[in-house]
Amino acid sequence: MLVASMNPCPCGYYNHPEKDCVCGPGVVQRYLNKVSGPLLDRIDLHVEVTPVSFDQMTATRKAETSADIRERVERAREWQTKRFEAFPDIHSNAMMPPQMVKDLCRINEAGRLLLKKAMEKLGLSARAYDRILKVSRTIADLAGSEEIKIEHLAEAIQYRSLDREGWAG
Repeated sequence: MLVASMNPCPCGYYNHPEKDCVCGPGVVQRYLNKVSGPLLDRIDLHVEVTPVSFDQMTATRKAETSADIRERVERAREWQTKRFEAFPDIHSNAMMPPQMVKDLCRINEAGRLLLKKAMEKLGLSARAYDRILKVSRTIADLAGSEEIKIEHLAEAIQYRSLDREGWAG
């Protein structure tokens, strides 16, 4: 498992909600190009994290508890364990080989069209396609859904932010 982080640009303020980026034209793209496409292709989730404002931190809205999240994750892991019980070398959705992804990550026509548009618009690779399906299968598992719904697929596509052409201006 790899967890990595990086600034969005050399000054750290590209896409910041309150501070202006001071990097010159093309600097942000050159900075992001230091991370190769083939490496990004192998990372399942790309999540852009923006600073949290004081008002957001102090808001009193009800949030899901850690215990509830843990229960949901444990239930999803149990489903994956059952799903792969006949395959001793596979323990999670992320480990599925391409043919198994085709068999176990079926999507309906609306989902197929959404994924096709995303593939074309973002210029995604076959590897990214498989990763989106695996992540959407996991999102469906976490939601307690036997089928991958369009909202699971849309969320998985959203996690490919660094694949977006022009992400850095």
